[in-house]
Amino acid sequence: MTHPMSKALEYSQDHRPQFVERLGEWLTIPSVSTRTDHRADMERAAAWIADSLRELGLGGVQLHPPESHPIVYAEQLDAGPQRPTVLLYGHYDVQPAEPFDLWDSEPFQPTVRGEDLYARGACDMKGPIFSIVCALESILAGGRLPVNVRFMIEGGEEIGSPHLPEFMTRNRDLLACDFCLNPDTGMVAPDLPSIAIAMRGIAYFELRVYGPRQDLHSGSFGGIVHNPAQVLCDLVAGMHDENGRITLPGFYDKVRELDSEERAELARLPLDEASFLEQTGAPAPWGEAGYSQVERIGIRPTLEVNGLCSGFTGEGAKTVLPAYAMAKISMRLVPDQDSAAVKGQLEAYLDEHAPPTVRWELDEIAHVPATVSERHSPWVEAMSAAQRKVWGRKPVFTRCGGGVPVVIHLQQILGMESVNTGWALPDGNLHAPNERLHLPTFYKGIETLIRFFYEVAR
Repeated sequence: MTHPMSKALEYSQDHRPQFVERLGEWLTIPSVSTRTDHRADMERAAAWIADSLRELGLGGVQLHPPESHPIVYAEQLDAGPQRPTVLLYGHYDVQPAEPFDLWDSEPFQPTVRGEDLYARGACDMKGPIFSIVCALESILAGGRLPVNVRFMIEGGEEIGSPHLPEFMTRNRDLLACDFCLNPDTGMVAPDLPSIAIAMRGIAYFELRVYGPRQDLHSGSFGGIVHNPAQVLCDLVAGMHDENGRITLPGFYDKVRELDSEERAELARLPLDEASFLEQTGAPAPWGEAGYSQVERIGIRPTLEVNGLCSGFTGEGAKTVLPAYAMAKISMRLVPDQDSAAVKGQLEAYLDEHAPPTVRWELDEIAHVPATVSERHSPWVEAMSAAQRKVWGRKPVFTRCGGGVPVVIHLQQILGMESVNTGWALPDGNLHAPNERLHLPTFYKGIETLIRFFYEVAR
């Protein structure tokens, strides 16, 4: 008799064109969570995945508040109380697609070119969520699920998951599971599966520097009024020293140094200076002295300017001395760093270095702590075994430069660990024009998930 897993694997291979076509339907919905003019699209995207779960035969499908960014819940508990229960996480919201002129095809008109599916949200993260749906559909086509599942798919990850903690706190019983599967990280290469065991957190700020009461004529007042744009540039430039280290007082006090064994594990990753230059198109490497490229994005904190604005930026010339300058600043935090402490360190730096010729204001926009997961849990071992079967090699354990808010919320609110993996590749252009999903990796991801659910059941 054919094993149910073999039937599921065969079904998934036979239905690849249909899977891609249906994923494309979802990708046409511009579910941009940060824009109020896309609220109707957010509701459409949530309804689309909710309907897909109903079509699978899952029960309890609900759309929970907030109405502007609905949280989709569904469950299938037929495997029985003796089998593990898996919480399946995802987010259907996407980043804005601007600048549109840098896309080679329309961002919300999915297009297959070569081995890639191009669209906003293709790999971050409608594709990875839909790979779970495809895996479950393949299993259910020939039998029943070997484990119990619950879905929690949110619409606010790209804006920091502001509604998720309240939902999780209010619905502890509804979300009770043995662990969470989060496919929102990715792989370091198409031939090398990956499991993320740590993610950096983030603290995000808006810094505003004010000078004169209003914009001034730069000929009449330049040289006697301190230019806020110049002050802001000086302040930002001073936040790093010549070795790439952040100069905020006390910034590194809580930063852990990894031991030689952990650094050796990171060194296994096939990522070197040349590969990073190829991915980014940057002319030369840069970063904190004494650390490799992999370590700089995995185990070290950062401070980045995400945006600058001041004065006249339109076409032509306008000789203005601006009254105001603004910078968006984010810091990637590592375990033990606290966002409140980091804000205090930034304020201390500004108190010391901002001249009395201007005044400044600092607002915290968002913060998420860093996370570390248990790499030897039975659930991680199950994912590792499934990936070895599909890719034919042992996965690498990575430390992600970015973070996924749900991982820390699960730890803090539900006491639940996560298996963090995914099918996005480094050159998939997440958050950038021409975002793409590598379809051969997507297909392997579906096969991995099928094998994973049977591994977990054992």
